Amino acid sequence: MRNFTSGKRFLPKTSKGTTAVLLLAFLLTFVFLAPSPAKGVVEKDAFLVPKTFSKLAEEASPAVVNIRTVKTIKGGGQVFRHFMRPPMGPNDPFNDFFEKFFGDEQQREFKQRSLGSGFIIDKEGYIVTNNHVIEDADEIRVQLRNEKEYDAEIVGRDPNTDIALIKIKGPKDLPVLKLGDSDALKVGEWVVAIGNPFGLDHTVTAGIVSAKGRVIGAGPYDDFIQTDASINPGNSGGPLLNLNGEVIGINTAIVASGQGIGFAIPINMALGIVEQLRQKGEVTRGWLGVGIQDVKGEVAEYYGLKEGEGVLVAQVFPGDPAEKAGIQPQDIILEVNEKKVGSSRELSRLIADIGVGEEARIKLLRNGKEEIITVTIAKREDTRVTAEKPRNETESQIGIQVADLTPEMANRLNLPETQGVVVVDVASGSKAEAAGIIQGDVIKEINHMPTHSVKAFKEAFDKVKTGETFQMFILRGNMGFLVVKMTK
Repeated sequence: MRNFTSGKRFLPKTSKGTTAVLLLAFLLTFVFLAPSPAKGVVEKDAFLVPKTFSKLAEEASPAVVNIRTVKTIKGGGQVFRHFMRPPMGPNDPFNDFFEKFFGDEQQREFKQRSLGSGFIIDKEGYIVTNNHVIEDADEIRVQLRNEKEYDAEIVGRDPNTDIALIKIKGPKDLPVLKLGDSDALKVGEWVVAIGNPFGLDHTVTAGIVSAKGRVIGAGPYDDFIQTDASINPGNSGGPLLNLNGEVIGINTAIVASGQGIGFAIPINMALGIVEQLRQKGEVTRGWLGVGIQDVKGEVAEYYGLKEGEGVLVAQVFPGDPAEKAGIQPQDIILEVNEKKVGSSRELSRLIADIGVGEEARIKLLRNGKEEIITVTIAKREDTRVTAEKPRNETESQIGIQVADLTPEMANRLNLPETQGVVVVDVASGSKAEAAGIIQGDVIKEINHMPTHSVKAFKEAFDKVKTGETFQMFILRGNMGFLVVKMTK
């Protein structure tokens, strides 16, 4: 049996000097032939795994709090109603029996208790948490790491971003967490979450940043940090920290059926909101007055742009800042105050952060030329209108019936303009149906030729040769602009 602890067996019988030369040659060969690190990989990356998170947890935990709330629920909530309803449904012969004995019970008020987390940002007792943790709460109790408890009051909350600011009275010189820079955060970096999952106070978990800029349908300003650091019910409102112990996110949401998928609000998004809540108790957002959509796919191709280069104006609302400044439908917004715009959500956030009454410099692309327009930003307000099917039909050759768009029809269809032809019918099995055209679509252009009337529509269509592929630029309700291709 060979002794693999000795290297002498693997060297030929030679003099000591020859042996030394062979060893040197072997070592040099290993050094020069060994695989080099991948290009762009920094040597220190080999030591990215921290030896311990103990110091970070020890220093950060005192500024993390547990939040307990009590809400009054009428009728016992969904769970009570499920178990107290008649077993055989509404036609149950014992329905009267259940109504007699449990009818009053379903109208009673019940106390619902819930748990959440938060973190102290000010020595005077200001605490950041999630809106859904404290919303509609009758009582809010905050427990510190030293197990002392205090009543808290709501300073302000913002349901659109699920951010809330609360304050406790009494203690002074509280421990505070430092706020970091979430924009500087990179995918793959280590992060630590501290919170109160399932009532297990000051639980520390670690993971990495899995992704940035996640849109999960939680609200109009979705821009979440995704992490695989374990986040569970009760972590809501707690901090997501970098390895410097700085807050770079507010733990907010989880995927119910997914393990290792949690989401945090970037702290850079929260900073302005928290300051407004502290100063005014509410958040006031800027409003431009346009309906917008991303520039991608065939729309990007139609305008000769790259995907993510600008945002398309689909609608301009009457009387709002954009209309007053001269912004028009089909303009491409490229920049706001010299900040490039790559998506509709990015534009919404940029405008929202501009103060009401302040001026914004909008760089846009119109008919292939760049322009600068100055807009005075207003306060954001939401409106809602309904739509109906129009009348007055006109035949066309591709399986659709069109009509001139009138102000009355535009109002019924919730459209911001009155020029164009509207599709009032689509023949089954036609080319138009196959291309995806639907009733209510407004055809704005054919191959870049404006179709502001049925006459103009026919003239533009007649210029397309049989067998030739052409493009229709279409405005569709709340979806914005689309480009539809078909062959004549």
